[in-house]
Formats: sequence, C-alpha cells, structure tokens
Amino acid sequence: MTIELLEEIEDWKLEAKLENSHRYFYYTKIVDRLSKGKKSYVIGRKGTGKTAISEYLSEISDFDVFAQKLTFKNFPFNSLYEITDSGYTSPNQYITLWKYLIYSTICKLLSTNENLDLESKEKLSSLFDHDLESALPSAISKWTGFKFDLKVLGTGFGVGGNKEKKDDAPLDISKRVEILEKFIKTKIGDEKYLILFDELDEDYKDMLVAESHKKYTELLTSLFKAVQDVRSIFRHSNVFPIVFLRDDIYDILQDPDKGKWTDYKIDLDWNAGSLKNLLAFRISRALDEDSEGLEFSQAWGQVFEGGRIKYGNRDQKSASVFEYITRQTQNRPRDYVRYLQICAELAIEKNKGKANPDIVKLSSKGFSNYLRTEMEDEIHGAIPEIKLILNLFTKSRKQTMWPNEFKELYFKEVKSGNIPKRDPQFILEMLFMFSVIGNAPRQSSHFIFRYNNKESRLNMNERICIHRGLFRALQIL
Repeated sequence: MTIELLEEIEDWKLEAKLENSHRYFYYTKIVDRLSKGKKSYVIGRKGTGKTAISEYLSEISDFDVFAQKLTFKNFPFNSLYEITDSGYTSPNQYITLWKYLIYSTICKLLSTNENLDLESKEKLSSLFDHDLESALPSAISKWTGFKFDLKVLGTGFGVGGNKEKKDDAPLDISKRVEILEKFIKTKIGDEKYLILFDELDEDYKDMLVAESHKKYTELLTSLFKAVQDVRSIFRHSNVFPIVFLRDDIYDILQDPDKGKWTDYKIDLDWNAGSLKNLLAFRISRALDEDSEGLEFSQAWGQVFEGGRIKYGNRDQKSASVFEYITRQTQNRPRDYVRYLQICAELAIEKNKGKANPDIVKLSSKGFSNYLRTEMEDEIHGAIPEIKLILNLFTKSRKQTMWPNEFKELYFKEVKSGNIPKRDPQFILEMLFMFSVIGNAPRQSSHFIFRYNNKESRLNMNERICIHRGLFRALQIL
C-alpha cells in the first residue's frame, strides 16, 4: 500500500486547475466567509491557495448557488485599457467597465436560473450565450460591442442592433451599466451569485515603465472599488463578486479609500499548525479519496520514516523531517506539495516504501531549483533581469553579507555591462519583499523574513541572509 501512496503523492499537481478538487481541496473557514459574502478580496502570495479556492467555489453545484469564474490568464489587457468612463477621474475610470462585466456575468448566470420567467430567460440566453471558461476575451469584446438603443422594453430591459456588430461610436458604458443594474434589481431572487476574478497578474510586467504601471494599477484599483459599489447596491441580495490577487500587487495599489477595503479583505496566511492540518488531509486523501482525515503524526508516518536530519556546519545541527522541510519552504502549501512530490519520486526510484531522512535531505536540491524558478517568476515583473541578480549570490558564495557588499558586486556587474543599472536599494527591497533575502540581526540566533512576518521591513544596518531553500540552486552549499 505504501508504494501506491508514494505514487499518488508523486502525481500530485502544483496547478490547482489540474487537480481533483473533490479529492484534495482542503476546506477552511475562509471558504465559508467568501460564500456567505462576508469577504470579497482574497490576498496572498503565489502558491498559497488562491486559485484552489476559486476553482472550488466555481464548481459549487447547489440548486440555489450560481458561480462563474473569470480568469484573466493570457488575457489581452490592452482591450480593457481602452474602455474608460469619462465620468470618473483617475484612478477610477475603469469602475464602470468592471461593473459592466459583473452585471453581464450575472445576466449569463440568471439565464440558467429555472426560477426566472421564461421571457427573460430567452432574452438573456440569446444575448449572453458566450463561453466564459475558455473564451473570455471574445465574450467581453462582444459584450462591449453590444449596441444598446436605450429603449425600455416590456421587461425594462432594452437592446437594439446586432449583438455581433461592434459599435464604432464611443462606448456609452455608463448607460449600459444603468440598464443592466435596473434589470437585475427587478429579476434577482434569493439565489446566490458568485463572480470570481482570478489570475489578474497577467499584465504585472514592465512595472518599471511608468505608463504601464499606472494603467495596470488603476485598472485593478477600479476593480476593487467596483466590487464595493456592487456590494453596496445589492446589499439586500446575494450578489458576491470576489477578487483573488497576489499580495505584492495588492501592496502597490494606492487609493484614499484603500483602508475601507479591509472590511472585505482576507489574507491567505499559513502557519505550522494549519500546514500540518493541510498535509494530514492531503496524505489521508492520497490513501483513500473519501477519507475524513488522519491525525498529522499518523498521516506523516505513512510517508516518512522517523529520525532526524543533520545540517549546518559539519552537520552540527539537526531537525525533524517536518522541521527540515519547513526550513526550506516559505510556508506555502505549494512548496510542501512540491517537496513531497520529489521525496516520493526519489523513494520510488530507490525502491523504498517510505522516504527516509537521507532521501529528504537529497530532495533539497530538486526543491531548491523549483523555489528559485518560483521566485524568478514572481519577481520578474518588478526586476526583469532577476536571474542575473540571483547569480550575484552564486558568485559571492556567501549565506550572509552586508548590504554594501551586495552593492559592490552589483555595480561591478553593471560596469561590466552584464546588468542594467538600477537603484540597488530598490533591488534589495524587492528581494526582501519576496523573501529571497532576510535580515540577520547581530544579537539574535534567528533570521527575519517577510514570509514569517508581513510587517517586517529591510534593515540596511544589518546583514542580509539568503533564504535557506535557495542555497543549492544558488550553489552556496
């Protein structure tokens, strides 16, 4: 049975969209808060479970719950930047656009509600018959191309012209929102409508280009404010738009009312306890897809042998298997899934029934390469040459260094023409934000990383230290 367990773990998926959510989705109170409309903004780092939650919510099949996920992966954002409402000033000019997309999605969901009157269902089905799962750009293009004649029909909902025909005149997006809003108010019942916005980081690139940065942040700021507006307008109905966004992108959004977003914001944070519960659940489901879940120690013992793992200078320190793996990660579920995948693969190769401490230690190299790739993907939008920056640590071969040492290495590469010149302070701040580096206080035996404390800030008067999980990928060990 153990080999079968390792084979199942080896086949786990890092991408939530590819995994069997019925079998492996770990249900938490966060899901309840979102589905009940208590929270609308899910903020977390890449790999903390945002897409897993959105996938789960989008697949709810209760008779009185209608959910639609809008994923902006590979989305042509330029088509959105063109649709502004002149009635708003920057950075709010896209609020009307987002409300229009929310209302249009609700109309599509309404068309599938058997409780809606037949006449309205037929009209909505003919207008909003697009594939939002795989062809969202096409759907939005057609929606924004509708030619509303503003003539109120018997149902209070009027459109005119060919729905396939693009209107060459400037889009009167605000009037369209008004029409849809009035219609929805007259037709909405007690059912619940979830509109999920995910993978919004597609245009998080070229952030060093002022114009690109401005458009992108204004677009997302408008989305957050649009959600607030819709929640207020339909406060007596179960209309719940939900936004999933990376925390580093959320942090760069600026608005005088941002403090008010906190009421509807929830952070995806994990600690040792919650991670152990997640791992126990996943291992239990790997053993039996309908399992209610074993205790952590029982589940963990099904995969790993006991014993401690030595590490550090001349292996003078030791840690349990869980502690050792945790030190390599950044407390994200995806990190643990990847580490266990590698351990399972190596154990199977060595014909072992469980992963022993030697296999766990050997797995750190493969995990380190994964973590470096993850870091590069996250940081690339802010620092396009991040791979070259990380190579500086490889050249230094140091686990810790003073900020000025890093600056010397950096300017040496700039002078050689290997790296474009930027403010090294900015680079260090970005590396700290993503926990590539932390601080090493003089009078402390622990390091300070942002993934452990979001409130921590880089201290330029202390040494900086490389995250242990990157050691092997950076050839520091």
